[in-house]
Amino acid sequence: MSAARLRLWCRGVVQGVGFRPLVHRLAADLQLVGVVENVAGAVRLDLQGERRSLELLVRRLPQELQPPGALEPLAPEWLPPLVPAPPGLRISAASAQPLGAGLLAPALAADLAPCPTCLAELHDPANRRHRYPFISCSQCGPRYSIATDEPYARAHTTLADFPLCPACQREFDDPTDRRFHAETIGCPTCGPQLQWQGAGDWGADPLAAALALLAAGGILALQGVGGFQLLVAAGDPAAVARLRQRKHRPAKPLALLVADLEAIAPLVELSGPERLQLQHPAAPIVLLRLRPGQREPFAGVAPGAAALGVMLPASPLHQLLAEGFGRPLVATSGNRSGEPLCLDPAEALDRLAGIADGFLLHNRPIARRLDDSVLQVIERRPVLLRRARGYAPQALALQAPPGTALALGGDLKSAPALALGGRVWLAPLLGDLAGPLPQQLLSEGLEQLLERHGPRLVALACDGHPGYASHQLEVVAARRLGIPLQLVQHHRAHGLAVAAEHGLPLPLLVWACDGLGYGEPAGTSGHRLWGGELLWLTASGAERWACLRPFPLPGGERAMVEPRRAALGLLAAAGPEALGHPGAAACRAAFSPGDWQLLQQAIASGCNSPLCSSTGRLFDAAASLLDLCQRSSFEGEAGLLLEGLALQASLPQVAPMPLLPAAGLELGWLDWQPLLQSLLNAGVAPQESAACFHASLAAGLASAAAQAAGRLGATTVLLAGGCFQNRLLLERSAAALRAAGLVPRWAEQLPSNDGGLALGQLWAALADLSIKK
Repeated sequence: MSAARLRLWCRGVVQGVGFRPLVHRLAADLQLVGVVENVAGAVRLDLQGERRSLELLVRRLPQELQPPGALEPLAPEWLPPLVPAPPGLRISAASAQPLGAGLLAPALAADLAPCPTCLAELHDPANRRHRYPFISCSQCGPRYSIATDEPYARAHTTLADFPLCPACQREFDDPTDRRFHAETIGCPTCGPQLQWQGAGDWGADPLAAALALLAAGGILALQGVGGFQLLVAAGDPAAVARLRQRKHRPAKPLALLVADLEAIAPLVELSGPERLQLQHPAAPIVLLRLRPGQREPFAGVAPGAAALGVMLPASPLHQLLAEGFGRPLVATSGNRSGEPLCLDPAEALDRLAGIADGFLLHNRPIARRLDDSVLQVIERRPVLLRRARGYAPQALALQAPPGTALALGGDLKSAPALALGGRVWLAPLLGDLAGPLPQQLLSEGLEQLLERHGPRLVALACDGHPGYASHQLEVVAARRLGIPLQLVQHHRAHGLAVAAEHGLPLPLLVWACDGLGYGEPAGTSGHRLWGGELLWLTASGAERWACLRPFPLPGGERAMVEPRRAALGLLAAAGPEALGHPGAAACRAAFSPGDWQLLQQAIASGCNSPLCSSTGRLFDAAASLLDLCQRSSFEGEAGLLLEGLALQASLPQVAPMPLLPAAGLELGWLDWQPLLQSLLNAGVAPQESAACFHASLAAGLASAAAQAAGRLGATTVLLAGGCFQNRLLLERSAAALRAAGLVPRWAEQLPSNDGGLALGQLWAALADLSIKK
């Protein structure tokens, strides 16, 4: 067999996952020589040997690469062999290219929780890394959060200032060692070290000081994987209350950190798929429903919620803390509500000084903020609610249309997306763009993306709302590059995101249910604030077939944080009898008599009382009427409390939601008035009313979809938008659609809320380009 030379560009998740060591092992077995090099966005192979051996390498690579590694299809390039042949096998990395904001880093791996082998070493007293809080290998540890440059290499991370000791260097250089070219390794001799800032004289044992603080009811600020976290004992109601008061987070559920699942299993329903997700290397927070009859096992942790958010340790340091404490810990973001995560010790010591009683720090810098990912299991499949640590920056598992396009999503839960070479990368959650820091991160990230991909970009896409910061950034970028800017209607983008994820061809029906989104010009439908729309998605746009019957929002944007205003708008739209109904007493009591009359006058005159068809505001109104929530302290609070109450009920009654003819709509308005009457029925227990609300809304959505599907010949209905994060609504809607002979689909890989909006925008932009061709 003649000698040959192979050049291969390996793309996918190939950096920080042991790919180069795998290539080295296979190449050595096959007696090949040459170089295996990390470069920006890929791993470059330039190998030489027998042609048959090189072909065997190409076949074995995708077969033997283990998750989370992933290879895109390979395209071998055959070249004449070098004379003389390279002297041996060499692993290297190209020169550094600054990663900057690094919103999208296609070749980098996500941060991974400790693997079983590293955990065994962590607990082995005979191992030199016994209880070392930064133990890692080629299969686990920090990746994206510590990367400062591309391509991936130790010198291009925040570990660059930690040279390996002789023992670690021997492991790093030994092809037979499991830490061969594992860039994040270290040990107590040469690696990062813990530090303690706080009360107590604990000498050289910062971990003991942190555990003592937690045991005494104190609040611990922990330097975690992608930023700081705040920890307290979950079983100490006074400590939890202090954390809420100091953090200005009065009601939003807090996550629990446990060392193992046995600590939480007696309290929650824990299915096999949920157990698998908790043990996934991404270490997400998983929402677990409380067992029947179980009411708030940890006072103040998740008031009124039907589920607890639970996670296993995301790092060896978390493992040591959780095990050392021995009981569930609250672990929440290290910030005041509405602010970004603290990133470095100096920032944390300043911003968290009035919150934390002690600080467990270390000297390995964090390069970029990453919040914890959150998911729930629906019908035995994981559904992401927040896509961040453990998942980003890896590509979505879908095939994109040809073309390079960039979309910025919306202003809530900002997460841009890039389509390139048939793949799509979604940035980790940046947060809401109301604050200066998320806007700065988005602006810097956009600038870097335009610099790298600008010449290849064929389209930019964003939400149609002209007031969005993301919209304004894209307008400037499009003008600068001279390329089309695709303005994508909010709810069309929600639907297209689900279609894209499941690879479904258009046309398709979608129920888009969310808070408020900018609709098409009002025209004959009378309002532009949408949020409960049945759309027929086509390649060229979206036809609106039905929507929730519109109702006014007195005070405009103020109604988004005051469910009492949504309820007043609903009552006013229903008529004088509803406003004076005994069942509306809780809503009336939430206003002073003067404000109650004044707002009714505003509604009657149309003064700052825009009409909306929002499903989210309908949830708010129901929560107000049942006196669950009159003013919200966080987005979705009313819906969360309503769901929690509904799950306490028996088999619910179902109120009709008929379709009323409405100009400009094929089917008309889905009427909520019979449902309102059931909510006002004072003779019904609140939990039964909450259950009736969910069941009736699901049945109404399914009935309208079935009527549209019958006329359009559709068989699939997409369920999109943030309201379908409500597991009860999603499950009931899916069941009702199946009962009508339809196939429901919803977002799984990315959030159904605005965190997944950019994917739908990409699909709209790429489809528009295809049509124009």
